[in-house]
Amino acid sequence: MDIHGITVLGIGALGINLPGLLAQLIGFAVLLALMRMIAYKPILRMMDQRSQRIREGLEAAEKMKEEAAQADVTVQKRLEEARQEGQGLIGQTQQIANRMQEEARQQAQAEGELLIARARNAVALERDEAIAQIRREFADLTIAAAEKVINQSLDKQAHERLIEEVLAQSSFQGQGAQQQ
Repeated sequence: MDIHGITVLGIGALGINLPGLLAQLIGFAVLLALMRMIAYKPILRMMDQRSQRIREGLEAAEKMKEEAAQADVTVQKRLEEARQEGQGLIGQTQQIANRMQEEARQQAQAEGELLIARARNAVALERDEAIAQIRREFADLTIAAAEKVINQSLDKQAHERLIEEVLAQSSFQGQGAQQQ
């Protein structure tokens, strides 16, 4: 038995049929080649397509994530602009309110001053009327006293002259001039 025989006997002793094994190996290789040509390429293509779709999905998700981040930044920016605009409007409103309050205060002050001026004029008119009334009464009293003193009646011109003289000599004329 040669070495080949031992090998053949050793393989045969294991229950392996070498020509059958070779035929199976060749058949497996042919089947593998056919599978590779028929099934492997479509499966690889399908897996590549699926991998491409997954990659595109991930890219789309990443793009959507970036867009969401940009949208968030835009929303925050618009919120800040709206907040600043609102604060500006509040400031303008406060300025308008302050201006309106100042105008109302000035108008009230002007109306108050006008009322005070009217009251002063009314008081001055009443004072002047009272002074005129007192002068008339004083003149009548003076004429009556003068008539009694001289026991005669005076004519109108004499009355006026006498009144002017008495008023000129009295201290009442000086007070009336000071108050005016």
